[in-house]
Amino acid sequence: MRPSLSLWAFAFFVLTTHAVKEYLFKDCQQSGFCSRNRHYAGKIARTGSVSPYTIDPNTVSVNETHISGLIAKELPGNGVVHFPWEISVLDGDSIRFKVDEHRDDVPVKNIDSKRYAGAVDAAFDGLPESKTRELKPGNVKTSKSGFTYAFGPADSYELEVQYSPIRIAVLKDGQQQVVINEKNFLNIEHFRTESENSAHINRQLESDFDMFHDSFGDSKNDRLPLGPEAVAVDVELVGFSHAYGIPEHADSLNLKDTTDTNWPYRLFNVDIFEYETDSRMPMYGSIPLLVGVKPGSAVGVFWANSADTFVDLRKSDSTSAHWMSENGVLDMVVIIGEQPADINLKYGLLTGFTPLPQEFALGYHQCRWNYNDVEDVLGIAAQMDEHLFPFDTIWLDIEYADRKQYFTWNPSTFARSVEMMEELDATGRNLVVIIDPHLKTGYEVSDYVENHHIGIKDADNATYKGHCWPGESLWIDSMNPSAQAYWDKLFAYESGSFLSQQTNVHLWNDMNEPSFFNGPESSSPRDNLHYGDIEHRSVHNLWGKTFHELTHNSLVKRLANTNRQRPFILTRSYFAGSQRTAAMWTGDNMATWDYLESSIPMVLTSNVVNMPFAGADVGGFFGDPSKELLTRWYQTGIWYPFFRAHAHIDSRRREPWIPGEPYSSIMRDAVKLRYSLLPTLYTLFHDTSIDGTPIWRPMFYESPKDQKTYGIEDQFFMGNSGLLVKPVTEEGCGELSVYIPEGEVYYDYTNGEFKNHTKITQSGYIDKTVSLSDIPIFVKGGSIFAKRERYRRSSKLMRRDPYSLIVAFNKMNTAYGSLYVDDGESYGYQEGKYLKASFAGTEGKMITSTSVTGDEHYAISLKDIKVEKITIAGSVANVEKITVVQNDKSWSARFNQRDDIVEVLNPGINIVDDWAIEISERDQDHHDEL
Repeated sequence: MRPSLSLWAFAFFVLTTHAVKEYLFKDCQQSGFCSRNRHYAGKIARTGSVSPYTIDPNTVSVNETHISGLIAKELPGNGVVHFPWEISVLDGDSIRFKVDEHRDDVPVKNIDSKRYAGAVDAAFDGLPESKTRELKPGNVKTSKSGFTYAFGPADSYELEVQYSPIRIAVLKDGQQQVVINEKNFLNIEHFRTESENSAHINRQLESDFDMFHDSFGDSKNDRLPLGPEAVAVDVELVGFSHAYGIPEHADSLNLKDTTDTNWPYRLFNVDIFEYETDSRMPMYGSIPLLVGVKPGSAVGVFWANSADTFVDLRKSDSTSAHWMSENGVLDMVVIIGEQPADINLKYGLLTGFTPLPQEFALGYHQCRWNYNDVEDVLGIAAQMDEHLFPFDTIWLDIEYADRKQYFTWNPSTFARSVEMMEELDATGRNLVVIIDPHLKTGYEVSDYVENHHIGIKDADNATYKGHCWPGESLWIDSMNPSAQAYWDKLFAYESGSFLSQQTNVHLWNDMNEPSFFNGPESSSPRDNLHYGDIEHRSVHNLWGKTFHELTHNSLVKRLANTNRQRPFILTRSYFAGSQRTAAMWTGDNMATWDYLESSIPMVLTSNVVNMPFAGADVGGFFGDPSKELLTRWYQTGIWYPFFRAHAHIDSRRREPWIPGEPYSSIMRDAVKLRYSLLPTLYTLFHDTSIDGTPIWRPMFYESPKDQKTYGIEDQFFMGNSGLLVKPVTEEGCGELSVYIPEGEVYYDYTNGEFKNHTKITQSGYIDKTVSLSDIPIFVKGGSIFAKRERYRRSSKLMRRDPYSLIVAFNKMNTAYGSLYVDDGESYGYQEGKYLKASFAGTEGKMITSTSVTGDEHYAISLKDIKVEKITIAGSVANVEKITVVQNDKSWSARFNQRDDIVEVLNPGINIVDDWAIEISERDQDHHDEL
């Protein structure tokens, strides 16, 4: 949301340019565990040294759900440390490999000395045991050197384990897909004290840099009470030269080789002020899922670790990923499939899918730091209406609170908060307010947290106090079960509470990396303590998730007995599994063209790793965009799954009517296009809630055999709707190149309308002329999607509006699509109160709809909603007649035709009952004679 630097650096920041201060954040060379593991890997690679790690074959055993044993690590002087390991098969035929260390007898004050194994519990939607399948003991084949296990569909997958040197390979159809420890980089830093270290360190392979002390800047007070604890291993994606995922980074979609840099991809959630583009530096969130794609195969590697992590990539014909984490267990999942969507499905079977949000959440969100008072908020809403901009939600940043004390309202500016929410509700609008985890000391809420011991503790087990926006603050420990009960009370659905009994108010959780102004690397000291005596270093990357889940759980309870039961939470910090309870955005970007351009691969990457409800601050948070940039950003932002305009407190007002003409009209047209496509967008969110299908699909998802698409990151498909979008992200652009994939016809649909000579039959790059008002859009042949084209002030006011359908026939003269409908706000759909219409076009002249519902009474309530227009591309050349059939009745419909576009006008059909439309072609042999 806003800058947060250590206090000692803040004065320097004020006097210098606004940019991320790279020196505040550790690169690999400055990070003890990363530096040590790169050193270790380099020694192994250069010298060909024998790995000190082997699997003891005498310990290998098989039970109903696991294959397990011990890994032996040879120490100098013939000592040995044993690590228990286990392999299991999970839902989706994924392989889990876990290595732990016995440390129950390690006496360290205030700290649970066991390696932290809870990251997988946080990531998975349910306990790992519930995702674990029974093994087939007869499929385990052993030998002196290792064992194999056949599994998967028709036993077409195979696991190969070699004891020495350790190799774990996963094969599909006899071909290696993923190999763990291919380069022998496996390294587990076992427990030892500093005085014992000389007997435990292998000087030929290991470095002792920062094993027991942290030499970096403001991290020097880290006590490192358990010494070196790193876990690391290399993973080879065999034959996969393209790799994606491991957000969050302001980087390319196709990940880069990092081996010759100080910045492997770092996963460490931080409040990074004005992050750089084209960067592998850490950002606000972490999802440690790496995805490889090639024709005929896709793989995923999920590294279930929530500590500070670096991923060093070496890319050639294959991709090698060297995973390195500061501590925790070594716990990873290998996922294999035929195509990238298989990885989304199988990863989602483990970590869960994004649930259906309220429909308003897909509308336009208007935000800035800060709207000043009730009159300002309601004035913005009135101006939106006056200028005919539909919008659904207005947001309040930290200044609404009395002296930045969360769960209070500033009495001089927001005393009429309930009336404000009620007035917004009258036009279907919503309010989102910010609640951060830091709590100003010395008021009711923070006093309760401190007195009831539910705050984050320091290394001496006292409530930690640091600095953030309110000044001296403490932080609620969202890992403490008792914190949930108090949070529930603060969000209670009752008169006189913070949010009273309003159901149109939702939450924004910011600064939850967590951000500490006085902390090392702008975050919590790593030796701070959480519930269960767990060091912060172990849970850092998942802590933000626990905070937004705390809020989510409270909102679910708050709204349970209302008609608007689905909560909406926006989070800045996130981890694997966050998709189940929150949306995210890319944080504090800048009002420059490169940040607009960078937002596309960032949102695409988020979709690749099953965090599809993603967006970026439209217009850029810092600075003042030019009118052209602001316009182009709106034209891009309308496609973000999460569409919000936001600005810094020092930025000039830039609500979309302010720039004037022609810019405001162009932005209005863009926002209206977003609203017209809400039926399709809502259907896409339904799809992703079922199978993890990305809302933004990279080009290679649609054309996995076309390897030219693998590096394209400036255009994308909207789910499986067939809509291909190429936003304009360059200043003064009058022409751009669009890649048309192989194998199918496309139709020019610029600005949401079919153009003359609309059909594109050749593949490859085409040049397209654009004006400032143009949004390049194309429709893939074979697609059908729905729109609502009447202007309304908010999405809620569109609920009873008629639909329009867009049909684009493919080369085979077929087309398919669907429309999902429910009430857009309750959990009634879980009880069958929904409608799913499936559309099919055949022979270029027949279109049908077949609907299913789980509640006939709900379906009957929709029967007055009509289809008012059907626009068809690629149909017959000369239409003579259009016949409509529904409920055993048939009639003729009016139509218009121009070139290969046919418009069926007011066909008179409702969306519930099955229907068919047949296009009759004029006899080509019939013509007038002279």
